[in-house]
Amino acid sequence: MTRVSTANIRGKKLKNEKISMLTAYDYSLAAMVDEAGIDMILVGDSLGMVSLGYENTLSVTMEDMIHHTKAVVRGTKHAMVVGDMPFMSYHVSIKEAVRNAGRFIQEGGAQAVKLEGGQERIATVKAILDAQIPVVAHIGLTPQSVNQFGGFKVQGKDLETAQKLIRDAKLLEEAGVFSIVLEGVPTQLAKRITEEVSVPTIGIGAGHYCDGQVLVINDMLGMFKGHIPKFVKKFTNLEPLIMAALKDYKSEVEAGTFPGEEHGFTINDDVLEKLY
Repeated sequence: MTRVSTANIRGKKLKNEKISMLTAYDYSLAAMVDEAGIDMILVGDSLGMVSLGYENTLSVTMEDMIHHTKAVVRGTKHAMVVGDMPFMSYHVSIKEAVRNAGRFIQEGGAQAVKLEGGQERIATVKAILDAQIPVVAHIGLTPQSVNQFGGFKVQGKDLETAQKLIRDAKLLEEAGVFSIVLEGVPTQLAKRITEEVSVPTIGIGAGHYCDGQVLVINDMLGMFKGHIPKFVKKFTNLEPLIMAALKDYKSEVEAGTFPGEEHGFTINDDVLEKLY
């Protein structure tokens, strides 16, 4: 099976075909996402919150990301795997950014990287592209800037920030990114950006006009209790099913009804007799 390529993703926009993208952080779920035919898998730094239990994404390291990217790649054959460059992996210097992007490809086995930021990241994006590493851009609500934004807030609601997002998208297109994630952007602004750039836009909380969509897999599967962002649709609700199974297991172990005879293995009677 041939992996989805950057040309495939660009081609989908030209043919007016929607692009599907989900996060995954481990082998088992990645294999299922891949089998479902999802176009792109993002090994997101959101793993810091949903897999590692951090308050936000800022504590995630390159070692965390490479570890999880390897697992996802081993579980996939079809989907393009995109490694999410974590906080401070591309902020100190362009040279360090290129080296870290290269680690996702060389060590992690990913086919592309994603990094946050617009105009201020153009030189970094170009340097990574010069190293022959495809780049997914990410503008709007960029979680690594949560402290600067003062929380997880929709971006582009006033004239100045809306104009900046349009400029950023065009600059990133000119730099050579093959897609742009728009997060936490008003629907009509995302529509405008999608119409004005030739590269596909991937929305998360950016409405239905984007060329594709991405969600955190734990959110859309309903794998935990707690706050779910407005833009998330739970396509199923696994948390109560998982909890019920866990409680049933505990009860059966304590009652001695699991394991049953059918879960055990046998030994020949003549061998057993010789043991006594």
